[in-house]
Amino acid sequence: MAKTKILFITHEMSPFLEISKISEITRQLPQAMQEKGFEIRILMPRFGNINERRNRLHEVIRLSGMNIVVDNNDNPLIIKVASLPAARMQVYFLDNEEYFQRKKVFRDENGSFFEDNNERSLFFCKGALETVKKLGWSPDVVHCHGWFSAMVPMYLKKVFHDDPTFKDVKVIYSLFNEDADFGQDTLTSKYAEMAAQEDVSADDAAVYGSGSYVDIYKGALSYTDVVVKADDNLNAEVLKFVDDNNIRVVTPESSDDYESYAALYEEFSSVEVEA
Repeated sequence: MAKTKILFITHEMSPFLEISKISEITRQLPQAMQEKGFEIRILMPRFGNINERRNRLHEVIRLSGMNIVVDNNDNPLIIKVASLPAARMQVYFLDNEEYFQRKKVFRDENGSFFEDNNERSLFFCKGALETVKKLGWSPDVVHCHGWFSAMVPMYLKKVFHDDPTFKDVKVIYSLFNEDADFGQDTLTSKYAEMAAQEDVSADDAAVYGSGSYVDIYKGALSYTDVVVKADDNLNAEVLKFVDDNNIRVVTPESSDDYESYAALYEEFSSVEVEA
């Protein structure tokens, strides 16, 4: 039986970058699904504190060379890849000198939230989907992990909805307890404004509101098909938004409840199996 094609989009993954619980789940879940016969791809940013030599990253020339427009500026996208031999998995990294080649991830050495985190997120979200198009690989499911991928659902539903690569794709978003990491910082309302400059209407982007943690999740979940409760102590306002909007929720028994994940992914297979 042919299996669902799953695209995992995350801002962190062990052993490359370990900030939170997300890193371990995005390391183990794709491998578990691959071992069950699913076809997977994994994309994440190549933040500057990811050691290229130690992790044996190398550029994929055929995928590099695109420009991603953010705030009316062209930004070159470089694609790199690394392998996890023990898992027989490859991870694709999105790189850009201005956005990612700094030694800190989301905050500077003084702990201040980078002012351009909104641009960095937009670059990553749009660049990830353009990379998948260039790969010539059509996922059945796009599974997002972490706030940095918050614009992916809207791009899929409003920008790439007519693209054959993403035809009928389903969006799954895992919720984690990221409140403390994000804190009271904000991507500002410019997050939505910049998204609307090139790709979508202002009304479509308006659901991302002020760019606060809660608002960017309200925006992302407005375009999400299934929410996964992947952590404890989730933001109450975000959960209320899920309930109020009747978004489907899946709650695995644990991080390694792979049967629940597999059953969910199999629902969305685009492959018709002969009797």
